[in-house]
Amino acid sequence: AVEKKVAKGKVGEKVGLPCCHEIPSVESLRNYRVYWQKNTTEVVLAYAEGKKISENERYDNRTELNSRNLTLWISPVEILDNGPYQCVVQHLKFAQNSVVPRIVCDESVTLFVTADFSEPSITTEVVRTSSCESYEVVVRCSSHGGFPKPKISGVLNNVSMVWNATWVSESSISPYNVTGNLWLNVTEDISLTCSIEYNGFAKSTSLLL
Repeated sequence: AVEKKVAKGKVGEKVGLPCCHEIPSVESLRNYRVYWQKNTTEVVLAYAEGKKISENERYDNRTELNSRNLTLWISPVEILDNGPYQCVVQHLKFAQNSVVPRIVCDESVTLFVTADFSEPSITTEVVRTSSCESYEVVVRCSSHGGFPKPKISGVLNNVSMVWNATWVSESSISPYNVTGNLWLNVTEDISLTCSIEYNGFAKSTSLLL
């Protein structure tokens, strides 16, 4: 199986997408056509014979091409930049009054964009007091403004537990808000941790009851 190329970037940072071809030192960008496209349909940036021939309004002033290894740099990265890209490189041979292009590489790379979630906030609400020794509480853990869709997990007195979770997002490429609810019958001191995990990152908050 062909190993898929991936790049990772956080919202607001600069990220480089590697291309599949490096121009030899004896040649220059003038001998090539380079197309960087997204979802195989939308041209992000294109060069022919050393000149920029296409630019995408959405990437206006946010992209640059390395003229040697053809890396596409995007800065600052946005959530909308998430997804698959393709680098297509043609080598140009100049024959009498004509240009003969030959594809030297055509490869995709997937960009995973991450937006940081807020520190999880834990709130508690006593819903019923059964007796002096026990009471029932609803514990709510929430975090907002991150991407991609997160996992929410918890640890109660060193034992893993599952939140009743809901996610809110305007679309699949919009920031997510997540809320987890837990109904507890409290009879002793409780140590509770709520963790939000996304794209290999995690944020946690702990609470003692």
